[in-house]
Amino acid sequence: MRLSDLKLARSFFDGNRALSENLPAQAQIEPKPATAIVIGAGPAGLMAAEQLAASGCRVTVFDRMPSVGRKFLMAGRGGLNLTHSEDKDAFLARYAEAAPGLAPVLEAFPPSALRDWAAELGEPTFVGSSGRVFPRGFKASPLLRAWLRRLARAGVTVRPRHQLAGFGPDGLPIIQDAMGQPVPVEADVVVLALGGASWPRLGSTGHWVDMLAARGVSVRPLVASNCGFETAWSEMFSSRFAGTPLKPLALSFGGREVRGEAMVTAQGLEGGAIYALSAVLRDAIAAQGEAVLNIDLRPDLDVSALVQRLSRPRAGQSSATFLRKAAGLQPVAVALLREVSRELPAEAEPLARLIKAVPVRLTGPRPIERAISSAGGVRFSDCDAGLMLTKLPGVFVCGEMLDWEAPTGGYLLQACFATGFVAGRAAAQYVRRGA
Repeated sequence: MRLSDLKLARSFFDGNRALSENLPAQAQIEPKPATAIVIGAGPAGLMAAEQLAASGCRVTVFDRMPSVGRKFLMAGRGGLNLTHSEDKDAFLARYAEAAPGLAPVLEAFPPSALRDWAAELGEPTFVGSSGRVFPRGFKASPLLRAWLRRLARAGVTVRPRHQLAGFGPDGLPIIQDAMGQPVPVEADVVVLALGGASWPRLGSTGHWVDMLAARGVSVRPLVASNCGFETAWSEMFSSRFAGTPLKPLALSFGGREVRGEAMVTAQGLEGGAIYALSAVLRDAIAAQGEAVLNIDLRPDLDVSALVQRLSRPRAGQSSATFLRKAAGLQPVAVALLREVSRELPAEAEPLARLIKAVPVRLTGPRPIERAISSAGGVRFSDCDAGLMLTKLPGVFVCGEMLDWEAPTGGYLLQACFATGFVAGRAAAQYVRRGA
């Protein structure tokens, strides 16, 4: 090369270097953002999407329903119970055997964090008389609308009418559209938030269980939780009193007692007090074929006080009238006594003891499709601390897909939000480590 050519080449190189150094920042070549997909647009999935978007990921959320958050909206129909205000130890105990796995998750996103999050969305919360926590608007829809607006501003794309159809050889999920056609997906990380198997018409079908089991993931069978139970009512009792509340009452089984109310159904019993005992009742029926639930129809009176009332002269009153006046029993309660004892005791003490412990034989839980929630799911032992599946690196799970259950009262939603938060944060960290 001639010297003149060398000088020309050096001049060209120096000029281009100077031009590059003086380009504005936005003109510099930027690294391609990481891509994340979230499958399931309930509280857990949307919370995971929010954390991923905040970390700079390009996030797409897929959901099989035409619109998102359907079960969340259903939960808010009677007043959205977001979480509970009780102390940390009592709160954690509500999750029973799943408490060890959930403890670090709830520590990362406790009830106070959920309340702060709701307030940031314009829905400050308040504590009700029972200790339950509700948004000021008392509904789910304003909170969900504000949340979706914030996710849209963060660049999150939501694609309804798409569902998980399996996993490919590369470990990536196979997504199908409403016509059953596969949809190409690109993802550096995946979060599964497909729910359990309760209320499938709202989106959670449990169809993912076999898919994960086929990949070697240990999944505990899904069963009904917070559910009603069946018993063999007589036709007369069922037809007359189905839909009638039993209150106040106390239910006892297996050394546990719960006060509240229940509802007579054509098939059996449901309601808050029943739901609180659903786990132990369900497990007892699975082991023994039935469970005898004791119902105290006058939990505010002890046996001696009730005996005193029932010792009054009947003065020609019918049994129903006497029990209404002397014991304060409603017609449905009197009819329940007759269901379990065709001949009511004539003496005050045995009658009082029957009123304080009416034995109702339960034969099975109502179908999981009618349950408020489900138990079972991916075992915590098959996940790392960030809820990533050890058998599927880069795939995280959250919400009711995990093996836990809790009573109503805010504990269900709190765990869904918290597991979504932890899975989303951990997924974002996984992407950064792989960058």
